[in-house]
Amino acid sequence: RARMTDIEIAKGTIDGHSVCFCKDGKSFTLDGMGLSPLMRMINEGKDLHGYSAADVVVGKAAAMLFKKLGVVSVHGKLMSETGADFLEKSEITFTYDTLTDYIKNRKGTDMCPMEKTVLQISDAEEGFAALKRRIDEMMKTKI
Repeated sequence: RARMTDIEIAKGTIDGHSVCFCKDGKSFTLDGMGLSPLMRMINEGKDLHGYSAADVVVGKAAAMLFKKLGVVSVHGKLMSETGADFLEKSEITFTYDTLTDYIKNRKGTDMCPMEKTVLQISDAEEGFAALKRRIDEMMKTKI
């Protein structure tokens, strides 16, 4: 039987988790709301170059963070058209179970605030900086 690819392993391991990363057949999962697992990896200075990743929701914001982390292949259970477009432009291979116009906020009433934050941004570094600022602002208003 042929060896499973990293992206197949990641897809097969994600159930019950937020995101799964895999490289050379070795995988690890992360849990957390929204972009927090990806932001945590970046803030901890993790280098995930060459990894494949499966994520529950991949919008443009997550796509930018995957690029910043050096991920080469992404599978989204749910992916937005802007996320797919960004991955394509970044030459990151991707697949999805469901493609949607945009990622909704948690209430399902509007576009996700993280998606809105990066809508007009095309650079991953710029996107990360904007997302960091937006998350900091949201944390302050919750206190």
